[in-house]
Amino acid sequence: MKEKITFLGIETSCDETAAAVIRENEKGTADILSNVVSSQVNEHKEFGGVVPELAARAHIENIDFIIKKSLKDSKITLEKIDGIAATAGPGLIVCLTVGLNIGKSIAAFSNKPLIGVNHLEGHALSPGLENKIEFPYLLLLISGGHTQYLIVRDVNNYEQLGTTIDDALGEAFDKTAKMLDLGYPGGPNVEKFSKLGNKNYYKLPEPIINKAGCNLSFAGLKTAVLRESKKINGNKKLRYNLAASFQNTINKILYKKTKIAIKAFKEKTQAKKVQLIVAGGVAANNSIRENLSNLAEEMNFKTIYPDLKFCGDNAAMIAWAGIKRFKKNLTNNIDISARSRWPLDKNAPYMKGPGLKL
Repeated sequence: MKEKITFLGIETSCDETAAAVIRENEKGTADILSNVVSSQVNEHKEFGGVVPELAARAHIENIDFIIKKSLKDSKITLEKIDGIAATAGPGLIVCLTVGLNIGKSIAAFSNKPLIGVNHLEGHALSPGLENKIEFPYLLLLISGGHTQYLIVRDVNNYEQLGTTIDDALGEAFDKTAKMLDLGYPGGPNVEKFSKLGNKNYYKLPEPIINKAGCNLSFAGLKTAVLRESKKINGNKKLRYNLAASFQNTINKILYKKTKIAIKAFKEKTQAKKVQLIVAGGVAANNSIRENLSNLAEEMNFKTIYPDLKFCGDNAAMIAWAGIKRFKKNLTNNIDISARSRWPLDKNAPYMKGPGLKL
């Protein structure tokens, strides 16, 4: 297999239209030849969240331009590309289909290999764009749709240690921002306004903190925020106090649950050195980074975070996952379908819904 494999990545799983050209270098990390992301924040701002039909329409309008720009920026012609990687799931089907279909078309007409990438694997492998990372490592994946602790044993080899039983962490941040009228996108605004508040003002619940291993729950915390928000009556200081208290409670939950996950990781892998990779959109939150770095110092393990531009949805991580899968001959046929749900650990129990036993 040739050295310095180059891939075009395409990402349209939710509300970012993205394309990137990535080349593996001799260090085992990536040369980012281009990384183009078109945000849809303005399209969804008035609704306070992503509207799937609007997102899909924006993808259709922008995808051709974004791919052409990524190729132009990279100074690489399509003929020099070794393969096409497109997100195939999980995500919004109407959005996924746009990027996956154009990826199929490019692969078919250019006679290039196609990799249908699991968006979560893109996040899981994203720190490898800039860091030489050894397997196995512990992954905390925190995004708008997912919150999980996983052992990453290798590419395409994942073991789930814990997950959220209700809301994802990014979803909890966004809903809290909406309840406090802090604007959209919610997560960054909660972090921003938390700096203006007293994080110890409100005592908020930490659901299932002393049970269920390293599984997490945020619904009860969200309900408590809703209850307190109704008492604020437009008082700005109280809004900021509640935002700060919410974020502080999240950090306390992650601190305690990550401790449990580290112990489970050590028991299952017998690894002498522990690396914690924190990835996904919420990994851009600086207070969460600081909190987990403090825990790392306390428990003597290493934390690695992707660069901020690789935390949110982007095509660089999709191209990188494509390269890693291609090297293991994990290519896909042109008839691969988009999937709204696609767990990294296919043997992990589904942890949502009535009748759940913890």
